Amino acid sequence: MSSKTLTRMDLTEAVFREVGLSRNDSSALVDAVLQHVSDALAKGEQVKISSFGTFSVRDKNARVGRNPKTGEEVPISSRRVLTFRPSHLMKERVAEGNRRQE
Repeated sequence: MSSKTLTRMDLTEAVFREVGLSRNDSSALVDAVLQHVSDALAKGEQVKISSFGTFSVRDKNARVGRNPKTGEEVPISSRRVLTFRPSHLMKERVAEGNRRQE
């Protein structure tokens, strides 16, 4: 498994190479897209990217958890969590990549 991380700069560089915008314009475009996605998620909206997957926000109720070391019960407060559900195409591409590495 690769330890490479795809960064914002990598996305900017890909837009620069593929689309032909200047580096500054490419950076502004990537920033604008990421800002738009995060704003929508912060408002509780679902973000669906065709052939990639769906990001959504879920509300989790408060519950009682347990410290695995001590067994002590610990209250876990209610919170909002970000979830991602990959598309079938993305799942197939990831599975295909796993087969190539074996």
